[in-house]
Amino acid sequence: MSKSEGKEGLSENQNDDKWRNELSDEAYEITRKAGTEAAFTGKYWDTKTPGIYQCVCCAAELFESDTKYDSGSGWPSFYAPIKQEVLATKTDGTRGMQRTEVLCATCDAHLGHVFPDGPQPTGLRFCMNSASLNLVASEE
Repeated sequence: MSKSEGKEGLSENQNDDKWRNELSDEAYEITRKAGTEAAFTGKYWDTKTPGIYQCVCCAAELFESDTKYDSGSGWPSFYAPIKQEVLATKTDGTRGMQRTEVLCATCDAHLGHVFPDGPQPTGLRFCMNSASLNLVASEE
């Protein structure tokens, strides 16, 4: 795969057009352009609905609701992904800070950031944007 091709074999422009057509404006800005929604505004920041959180772009299963907790940050926060390999990370030096960006390992969607101030058992806080997620509610 050449540098100008995405994981699906499309050129960067074709891939960008695909995402623009498939995603809401907000989801596109956050997942494809590494944007951030305002705290306490996303649809999942305070939901308690049980289920699986998927990537809004490719439907990869990322987090289980039983790992979600109230971090007080205003964004959906989880202490662990379903499996480590569903996420990728990279250093993010934007906004005058050094942070660790979290991406979907399947489609490279920007999901949010991870911080070392979460609860046990991991001590991690995966602080995600609601617009990058889709909650598939469990049948009870």
